Amino acid sequence: MNDRLSAQLAFLTEADKLKSVYRATNVLDGHRKEDSGSHSWHIALYAMILSEHAKTNINIDRVIRMLLIHDLVEIDVGDSPIHGDHDIAAMEAAESAAADRIFGLLPSDQASAMRTLWDEFEAAESDDAVFAKSIDRVQPVVGNLETNGGTWPEYNVTKQQLEDRVGWKVAKGAPAIWDHLKTRIAKWFSENG
Repeated sequence: MNDRLSAQLAFLTEADKLKSVYRATNVLDGHRKEDSGSHSWHIALYAMILSEHAKTNINIDRVIRMLLIHDLVEIDVGDSPIHGDHDIAAMEAAESAAADRIFGLLPSDQASAMRTLWDEFEAAESDDAVFAKSIDRVQPVVGNLETNGGTWPEYNVTKQQLEDRVGWKVAKGAPAIWDHLKTRIAKWFSENG
C-alpha cells in the first residue's frame, strides 16, 4: 500500500508542473499568459456547463476526466499553439513519449487507465472524445473574442484559418456552440480584419 500511495503522490507532484507551462493565450484580464493547469481546469468547467450542447449523448464524467489529463504531456513538451507552425509528426511522437513517462509514474492499473483515456482523447473518435476536443478548442476562441482578438493578430490568424484549424473540430462535437461563435467571429473580423 505504501508503494502505491507513494507512486500516486509522485504523479500528483509531477502534475503540479503543468501550472508552470504557459500557453499563447492570455487570461481574460490580460495580466499574464494562461497556464496549462488553469486551461485544463477551465475547459473541464466549460464541458460541465456546455454539455447539453453536445451533438451526441456523452458521458460528462469521462469527458471531464479526459480534459483534466489531456495536456499533462505539456509538462515535457510545452504548449504548441494551434495557430503556430509545427512538425505534427514530431510533436505527436514527443507527446506520446511524455504520456509514457508521466502516466508511468502511477501504479500500473491507473497508468494503463489514464493512458487509455489520453489515447482516446487524442484519437477523437468516440463521442466523448469528440466533444472533449470540441470544448478544448472553444475556450481559447472565447478568450480571444473576450480580449479583442487576443493572440489572433500576433499569429496573423484569418477567419478562414480559424475555420480550418478550429471550426470544424468544434462543429463536429458541438455544432450549436460553433454556430453561435461564428457570428461573433465574423463580427470581430469584419471590424478588425
